[in-house]
Amino acid sequence: MFLASVFIIGTAGYMLLEGWSLSDSVYMTIIALTTTGFAEVRPLSEAGRILTVVVIVGGIASIAYLGGRTVQVLVESYILRRMRMERKIGQLQEHTIVCGFGRMGRHLCQELAGERSPFVVIDSNPELSAQLESAGYLFLIGDSSEDQVLVHAGIERASSLISVVGTDAENVFTTLTARALNRALFIVTRATNEQSEPKLRAAGADRVIQPYELVGHKLAQLVLRPAIVEYIETVARFGGQEISIEEIGIAHNSPLAGQSLMESPLRRELNIIVVAIHKNAGDRLMAIGEQTGLAKLTSLCSGETGPKTP
Repeated sequence: MFLASVFIIGTAGYMLLEGWSLSDSVYMTIIALTTTGFAEVRPLSEAGRILTVVVIVGGIASIAYLGGRTVQVLVESYILRRMRMERKIGQLQEHTIVCGFGRMGRHLCQELAGERSPFVVIDSNPELSAQLESAGYLFLIGDSSEDQVLVHAGIERASSLISVVGTDAENVFTTLTARALNRALFIVTRATNEQSEPKLRAAGADRVIQPYELVGHKLAQLVLRPAIVEYIETVARFGGQEISIEEIGIAHNSPLAGQSLMESPLRRELNIIVVAIHKNAGDRLMAIGEQTGLAKLTSLCSGETGPKTP
């Protein structure tokens, strides 16, 4: 608005004071506003020189103001986005913390997002901020082995942590810190070296994955049992299948806590095949069945509904 006012005043001033045409006045005003240093259209009177100084000063002030406002808007927008993100991170419960957004970390996040499972990413590389933000992920830029970063990610409220940072040494430090902050946390980490697995387990990892060993095993199974592997992979990956495999936690207030398979109504009422189940609350079971039955089983395990009385 201020820049437009200076432009109008300059144009009108040259026309009135110097008697120039509209085109000459507009041209002179523009070169004065932008301080390009071109020669004057025509010789200026004393009043015209004063007007030119006013236009130049007004132009510089307007551009400086617009630049400052642009920076302010960008900074405020960034701060507001960070505040919204931090508020969402603060509201997470029973979420997963993914440490490392490399090639494996990206695939992990895609899987978690596809399953609508809440998670937050931690990575030390600030250049990944734009990529993480465009993907719509909650994230923090920092060292995942530092206490304050993990606390900021809500580790006390998290249910699991996956550490796939750059080196095995970094994974060890991250695991040590995470285990010290949350003794009940389920920690999965990657080991690129076979000698690192005992160290990671000693640091507190519940599961240690060696990618090369895992890929080798899968390749062998694809050759030996291709149909079985493809079926299991399909029902585990795509939720829209009629038959699926689910791993479900048993809450302390679940009616299934303490029951045996024979005592439970799973097979009788839900037509569910249970691969594994433990009697104590807090454990997990793996079940195969139709999506509707698995949904009911999830409610039953969480304590939301109880079994029908036989």
